[in-house]
Amino acid sequence: MPRLNLLEETRYEKLPVTVYPDQKKASIAVAQRIAQLIKTKAANSENAILGLATGVTPVGVYKELVRMHKEEGLSFKNVITFNLDEYYPMEATAAQSYVTFMNINLFDHIDIDKHNVHIPDGTLDKEDVAAFCLDYEKQIESLGGLDLQVLGIGRTGHIGFNEPGSAPNSGTRIVTLDDLTRLDAARDFGGKANVPTKAITMGIGTIFLAREIILMAWNKKKAPIIKKAVEGEMSGDVPATYLQLSDNVEFVLDEDAASELTRFDTPWLVKDCVWTAQLKKKAVIWLASTLKKPILKLTEEDYNNHGMAQLAVEQGPVYNINIDIFGKLQHTITGWPGGKPDADDTDRPERALPAKKRAIIFSPHPDDDVISMGGTFIRLVDQGHHVHVAYQTSGNTAVWDDDVLRYVEFAIDFNHSTGRDTEEFKKIYADMRKFMAKKQPNQVDTDAIRDVKGFIRKSEAIAGARYAGLPDSHIHFMALPFYETGKTQKDPVSEIDVQLTVELLQKVMPHQIFAAGDFADPHGTHIVCFNIILAALNRLKATEPWVKDCWLWMYRGAWLEFDTHEIEMAVPLSPQEVIRKRNAIFKHQSQKDRPVFPGDDAREFWQRAEDRNRETAQKYDELGLAEYEAMEAFVRYHY
Repeated sequence: MPRLNLLEETRYEKLPVTVYPDQKKASIAVAQRIAQLIKTKAANSENAILGLATGVTPVGVYKELVRMHKEEGLSFKNVITFNLDEYYPMEATAAQSYVTFMNINLFDHIDIDKHNVHIPDGTLDKEDVAAFCLDYEKQIESLGGLDLQVLGIGRTGHIGFNEPGSAPNSGTRIVTLDDLTRLDAARDFGGKANVPTKAITMGIGTIFLAREIILMAWNKKKAPIIKKAVEGEMSGDVPATYLQLSDNVEFVLDEDAASELTRFDTPWLVKDCVWTAQLKKKAVIWLASTLKKPILKLTEEDYNNHGMAQLAVEQGPVYNINIDIFGKLQHTITGWPGGKPDADDTDRPERALPAKKRAIIFSPHPDDDVISMGGTFIRLVDQGHHVHVAYQTSGNTAVWDDDVLRYVEFAIDFNHSTGRDTEEFKKIYADMRKFMAKKQPNQVDTDAIRDVKGFIRKSEAIAGARYAGLPDSHIHFMALPFYETGKTQKDPVSEIDVQLTVELLQKVMPHQIFAAGDFADPHGTHIVCFNIILAALNRLKATEPWVKDCWLWMYRGAWLEFDTHEIEMAVPLSPQEVIRKRNAIFKHQSQKDRPVFPGDDAREFWQRAEDRNRETAQKYDELGLAEYEAMEAFVRYHY
């Protein structure tokens, strides 16, 4: 691409950005740059001074460095490291400490001299912290400063633990963590209440002195804050924007993290486009939403004034474009998610035949089915389709301990009232109370506690599925082994996970599969469960004729929805159907009021779901289509 065109395409970006297809390729590229620095320094008999980060983002980089050490002989004997931060207070041996993180992911697998490793000390007395921070700065300075600083970015825009409000010339110090930062760490600590409120962090001024700075970010969860950091105005509200002042910084992103940058999100604003059907649909919907006008009222002037003159010239007149996109949107709306019998299905999202389809709703957690697509679930059953629901995991990490005690107390009383022996129950109960009294944050529960938590989620899921109209024979609990660690960190997917899915698919031979398609967090249960389904389907393709006629529909959860231009099937819900969906969600009592892992949204799950469905319907209405109470949205996945 000519340099002039590249500059035009990136004109909204205020610092250098390199985008890779995925985080694995990006991580390998960063690791290679670090390795080259180490080798160059070693050749000159010099030390390489590295500033290192923790969290999910740099794990792939460290994995590649370890591989290069073991397979290619990369030595770290000339490397001196300074980590960005550490929680305070924090024991170095704690599972959540950054000392533990760095040892597990890097230091225990390479030949670095442990005397050359520096990590902020979370065990200090408070009165000693200031002196430690000053000494930390002096050590870096005495070595001539950092050669390379590796950074991640938090959703508040923090780098290190420099939260909003941090000064651009700040040094190493103790800070108070933002509430969102603590929420993001809640899973590692077994709940937000266990996350420390403070941390020791290198300052923005310290980071700035590095001769090279690489900030990495992966997945769509980081896309909004990346857009602010790269294209936004400098502000203490987003500390990463201060990196715009550096001549030595580069942002290294995967495509998902870069997806909201102007050149990817609205490319017609910065360059000529190849106007595919999907890009045209996205652009027209964007234009209507930006101008708050129905699609059929958009004018040639609107197109010309908002970067879409090329589209108007190539495919106009614009009214014909408007009609085309309006029609495509209208055809996504259907009250027949299993297909409408005896109807022309040319412009419908689902096939008319067979009139009664076999469908499987895969639910990663025991409540995703009703939260995400409860209205469609109920409608499929009401319309006579042969619906199955498959709960892929037990969800046993997301139940409060006191709920366990309450259910066991009920079992003891029930057995006593019927004359059964309760002594064994009482012993189990006493052991549970004893364990819970000394339980550490994120400590793995005993088998008995995990069982009861799983039973609670199972009984709730059964109640929800029955309310939707399913017979017990169509309710399947898979308990995929990858999940059953008792910890937030799960095991890798194994052959057993895939084989269990293969067996269920062979049993049902579905015409439709509904699966969670929320991939904002690639380390979450949803993406793992989706990939297991894909692996099973791809395995069955070669031998099972029904697979070629099986359509895979993705739904999303209580937090996010597909963008309007992505939606391929929109199922409208009446006010009565919204209430029925709410009642199905209410069956999951352990997740009501205050779930264990609520995320950064204070609303209850049923409220999030209803608001999301109403917002989808409202967007359709604002674009000039029919006004509905609510809509559930789906995108077809072609495997």
